Amino acid sequence: MKQNKFKEILIFVAGATPQIITETLYGLSQRDPPIFPDEIYIITTSIGKKHIEDTLINKGILKGLISEYALPDIKLKEDSFVIVTDSKGNEIDDIREEEENEAMGDLITSFIKEKTKDPDVRLHCSLAGGRKTMSFYIGSALQLFGRPWDKLYHVLVTPEFESNPDFYYKPRKDKILKKDGKELYTKDAEIFLAQLPFIRLRDKIPLDGKSFRELVLEGQKEIDTATTQPFLTVNLKERTVYIGDTPIDMVPIQLMIYTAFLRQKIEHCKYPENAYCLNCTDCFLPIVDFLSRPALEKMSRDYRTIYSIQPGRADDLLDKCKEGLRMEILRSNISKINRTIKEQLMNDTLLPYYTITAIKQYAGSRYGIRVEKGKIKIV
Repeated sequence: MKQNKFKEILIFVAGATPQIITETLYGLSQRDPPIFPDEIYIITTSIGKKHIEDTLINKGILKGLISEYALPDIKLKEDSFVIVTDSKGNEIDDIREEEENEAMGDLITSFIKEKTKDPDVRLHCSLAGGRKTMSFYIGSALQLFGRPWDKLYHVLVTPEFESNPDFYYKPRKDKILKKDGKELYTKDAEIFLAQLPFIRLRDKIPLDGKSFRELVLEGQKEIDTATTQPFLTVNLKERTVYIGDTPIDMVPIQLMIYTAFLRQKIEHCKYPENAYCLNCTDCFLPIVDFLSRPALEKMSRDYRTIYSIQPGRADDLLDKCKEGLRMEILRSNISKINRTIKEQLMNDTLLPYYTITAIKQYAGSRYGIRVEKGKIKIV
């Protein structure tokens, strides 16, 4: 985590219960050490905004909390409110229909994504307010884009006070509130700010989608790909290649070349700390890197294992190719390897992950294998 002081940003989803804002502010102020927001944003509807303005601002409740607990000045300005709009740009007054729910999901997700771009900012997100779908969206948005230092909270209040329209925080001096003909003493109220753990997918899977729905589909596809690829097992002495339970027959020279690409994947990963490769191709190399004499000498070690009962075959290969493999030999064998895998795997969905593929870049094509590094076993 960063060592310097963060800019603390508090983000709410809120509806017709402005209390969750003051209750959360109170809860953060009582933590050790206390947390005071530098900025506050409230994601809500047009009606939600009016409720908050009428109570917290016009009735002076927020100002009373600040004064009573000597908090740093907190002001709700016009840009503190993030109002959901429909496809025509009109502010929505409530979340009832599917289209309105999707608009809210897209707004929350894009807002969290934008705020997490600044590494000097720490988000404190409260999911206690608004419709249940709003709470779901803000929690999901943090799962997609949250950093290790971002926080997610749910404010819990003693049941008798939770639904009381006159209770906004626990005052220092005991007050009596009326509910259903009964008297409630604020000294009996408890406000607990629960910090919720959440799975962080940021930097684990590539997310380029614009809408919440697109991001979910995209993320699910990447996770499914990473977790459902069968193991690729190479046994050099036995001259076998298995993709899951499917045997792939390769002649020794092809097995040597295919293994060289697999070793490049697992031994020269640029990001060994990452559990999954996903769409990363930074280990891919220009084809000429496999043509040099040093590259052939490394490959010949596997070739010697493949021909363990005829160790002289590796020396014959090195004598025959004194400068390394020729381009036409390498390209021809790559084509044969890919054709063999296609014919024997018979799975068009998995095929792109197990064949030797080329990606075109500005400086020229680079070659490699897309299968997850964690799925490769070389015996």
